[in-house]
Amino acid sequence: MDVRLTSEQRQLREAAAKLADDLGPGSVADLDDDGRIARLEKTVHSTGWRSLRSDEATGVEVALVVEEFARGLVDVPFLWPVLEDDLCHRLGRDVAGPASHVDAVDLTNGFAGIVESPKELEELGAENAARWHALALTATTADLVGAARGALALAVDYAKVREQYGSTIGSYQAVRHLLAESLALIEGCVSVLRHAAWAVDELPAEEAVEASKVAKLYCARSALNVCETSIQVHGGIGNTWECLAHVYLRRVLVATESWPVRLEELTIGLS
Repeated sequence: MDVRLTSEQRQLREAAAKLADDLGPGSVADLDDDGRIARLEKTVHSTGWRSLRSDEATGVEVALVVEEFARGLVDVPFLWPVLEDDLCHRLGRDVAGPASHVDAVDLTNGFAGIVESPKELEELGAENAARWHALALTATTADLVGAARGALALAVDYAKVREQYGSTIGSYQAVRHLLAESLALIEGCVSVLRHAAWAVDELPAEEAVEASKVAKLYCARSALNVCETSIQVHGGIGNTWECLAHVYLRRVLVATESWPVRLEELTIGLS
C-alpha cells in the first residue's frame, strides 16, 4: 500500500476543503441560515461528487471528501447519496436523481435518511455487498476523523485568543498537552482510515470489512476523546449552545452510531 496521495487526490481534498470553508457553518447561528444552506446544496450538487463511485473514484477519494466535509460541518446530504451511488453502480442502475436524496439528512443534523441495510443489497452477490458495507463503514470513519480535526482546530484557535491571568491559555503547559494528545490521536486515526479506504477496493472483501471495522472502532473512540477535550479547553463557554464544539461532538456521536461496530466483532486484537 502506498499511503501517499496522488496529485489529483490532493487537488480533490483541497477543493473539498475550500468548499467546506467557504460555505460550511461558521457559527451555530449559521445552521439556521437557509440562504447559506441553499448555496451549499447547489455547490455540492454542481461538483458531481455525490456520484464519485459511478465515476470510478476509489474509496480513498470518497474518504477524502467526506473527511473535509465533516471538518467543515457541511450540513447538506452527502454520505448517503455517495453510498446510494455506489450501490446503484454495483447493480448497473442509474441513481434516481436529485430527488432521491431530498430526505437524506447530513450527519450534522442526525440519522434521518440513513439506510444501513437497503433492500437492494439482497440483489448483490456476497462480495459486492461486503465491499459496499466496507465503504459505508469507511465513509462514516472519515466523518469521524474530519469532525475530530474540526473540533481540534476550534480548540486551538480558542486557546490562541482566550486570556487568563494576563496570558493566552495556549501558553500554559496543561492546555498544550491536551491539544498535543488530541493531535496524536488524530494522526493515528488518519493512518487507520487511509488503510481502510484503500482496502475497500484493493483487499479481498472480508479483509476490507475487517479493516474498516478496526478503523471505525479506533476512530470513534479517538474522535470522542478529541471532542471532549475541545469542550474542556473552551471551559465554561464550551458547554453553551453558542459554541460549535457541541456540534462536532454530536456529529461524532451520530457517525459512531451509523453502522456501529462492537469490539467483539473483530477477529484481531484491539485494546
